[in-house]
Amino acid sequence: MQIHLAQIDIHWHQPKRNLTDLSAQMAVLAPSCGDLVVLPEMFSTGFSMGAAEIAEPLEDGSHPAGDWLEAQAAASECGFVGGVATRDSDGFHNQALAVLPDGAVARYRKHQGFSPAGETEAYRGGDTLTTFDWGGGRIGLTICYDLRFPELYRALAFAGAELILNIANWPRRRIDHWVALLRARAIENQCYVAGVNRVGEDPTSRYVGRSLVVDPHGEIVADAGEDAGYASAQIDFERVRSWRSEFPALADARRANPAVEHFAAQG
Repeated sequence: MQIHLAQIDIHWHQPKRNLTDLSAQMAVLAPSCGDLVVLPEMFSTGFSMGAAEIAEPLEDGSHPAGDWLEAQAAASECGFVGGVATRDSDGFHNQALAVLPDGAVARYRKHQGFSPAGETEAYRGGDTLTTFDWGGGRIGLTICYDLRFPELYRALAFAGAELILNIANWPRRRIDHWVALLRARAIENQCYVAGVNRVGEDPTSRYVGRSLVVDPHGEIVADAGEDAGYASAQIDFERVRSWRSEFPALADARRANPAVEHFAAQG
């Protein structure tokens, strides 16, 4: 399966402009039937705490970003993944949507809200993880700050994920952490990890991309660099299965959380 990470600049709170630009970019990329195209967190608005203004459905009942993903998936016969702020009777959510050509949609609510930016106050965190099947393998969904919580990735690996996606708005000042953590998550879970980040600026941060595809050995096989563009790579799910069989570290992992015994020295 071919994966394409779309490393884009995002115009702040301008979904119509962003979706128009993306439509033109997709026409140039021209993904082939069966590919997977992945867009950043909140790809049509930017990472905003203005949930009431941007969350879909909008006040007029429309779902511009969700509808765009569905239209692109159907027209290209590809899978599309992107981040959207959503609202329902439970409140506001930062979601990843995985949309398939037949109209099926897998939804994941970001588990770990980024408290330093006030995300935990603006959006309700999810309490379940999500996988879906595409291209002959099982794929897990995560969003940005989730990357710092290895237990989420281990749970996805135990659930059979062979490729784990992270869609992000990860700022330049911590970009070295982004690269290191993507590689670590791939190594420890013996799977592909693909992280797509944005470029440009919003009212609080600057972004320099470095969207990566990392293989099960932690090797970077695609890097979009620091400018707008794409990181594309072939995902070979058989490599994951072969490595997990040859070197069964994941199978050997004990799933119970061990107790911690503290030793206090006397005197």
